[in-house]
Amino acid sequence: MSFPQKVKSTLWAIVDNMAGNTAHFVKNPGKDFTRERKLGFAQLIRFFLCMESGCLNHELLKYFYFLPEEVPTASAFIQQRAKLLPEAFRYILNQLNLRFPAKGLMGRYSLIAADGCEFNIARNPEDASTFHPTSGRSEKGFNSLHTVSLYDLLSRRYLDVVFQPGRLKNEFSALCQMVDRYLYGGCPVFVADRGFASYNVFAHIIEKGSFFAIRAKDINVKRLLAADSLPGRMDQWADVILTRSNARKKRLHPELGSLYRFICKDVPFDFITDSHPEYHMRLRVVRFQIADGVFENIITNLPPDEFSLEQIKYIYHLRWGQETSFRDLKHTIGTANFHSKSPQYIEFEILCRMTLYNFSTIITMGVPIEKKTEKWEYQVNLSMAIKICFAFLSDQMGPGNVNDLINHYILPIRPDRTYARKLRFQVPASFAYRFV
Repeated sequence: MSFPQKVKSTLWAIVDNMAGNTAHFVKNPGKDFTRERKLGFAQLIRFFLCMESGCLNHELLKYFYFLPEEVPTASAFIQQRAKLLPEAFRYILNQLNLRFPAKGLMGRYSLIAADGCEFNIARNPEDASTFHPTSGRSEKGFNSLHTVSLYDLLSRRYLDVVFQPGRLKNEFSALCQMVDRYLYGGCPVFVADRGFASYNVFAHIIEKGSFFAIRAKDINVKRLLAADSLPGRMDQWADVILTRSNARKKRLHPELGSLYRFICKDVPFDFITDSHPEYHMRLRVVRFQIADGVFENIITNLPPDEFSLEQIKYIYHLRWGQETSFRDLKHTIGTANFHSKSPQYIEFEILCRMTLYNFSTIITMGVPIEKKTEKWEYQVNLSMAIKICFAFLSDQMGPGNVNDLINHYILPIRPDRTYARKLRFQVPASFAYRFV
């Protein structure tokens, strides 16, 4: 059995095992999916994973090979979909990752990036939690669903995701939640941008026994170090004692007064209680120059004997891999085109697309790359590889051609290239006017 066939068989085996015990994945155990239908549990999950960005009726036609007697109606799909819980799709995502363990940095550390991503959904001004009113981005206003996800930078896989209404997003809380339930073992190093720098996030990762490298603003580093200015290059440890009280008489270590940092009651911090009114934290602060007059700060707890300043700089640079993965997730796989207006069912589709992305990268990472010239190192064209793997998953091609086709579409690696980042608002595609 070839490796692509092994990955596909493993994915379908996970779905078949779930079909044998649906109690954890349906709203009404013992009742839902007990009758024989065209879209049973396993068939429904498989359809979700193979669904592209076309309109719903067209996707059903394609999946059932345009056989009139076999094709269920869109209404039947909607009724069956309503029986599922999000845990079904999260379980598939987790199990596929667990069946194919990823290799770590230095054989030990996993580099796990955390970042947020917005998905525009169908406009609904009545939903205050997702509707953004008229602004410079949109004349009519728009609705969005916010996701915060964990992404393995070395194996290029999505590991976990938290969904939040666009107007109620809280990235600090989402990252703490995912850190607490992280289940892949090893020594994860959580890498994140400055939107995630907070004492609560640091404490959750430390209590988990893990590591982090999170970018921070100058003003936050100055407060941490109690400094008026920052040098151009820095690598030092800082001790802080966090407390909810400003009263000096209540301090357990008054001789260390300069280390105390006050956290007001409105700022979440989960490790200060009545029995433990103070929390001691030791942080490493790294600062380096990335361009003329431009400096970056990284707060970390990585040991300096294993991770030098330059290594931490390199690790943070790898974080951009998650940013580019969002492009493939949204547009190459078609996650931006949903088949529902309900945020709950949109979660189903995002989880399925993440599973499909992982399915493609697991196969792609196992393909040996043949060099065309001696001038460049080469990499897989991930956009084409995803399309090839999707065709393989949906039985449009056999396993024998997968590796050869992926190897046919490779690109030279040209280091140090930079492009201006383009940010623009995009309206969700209408359900009725899609053709794939």
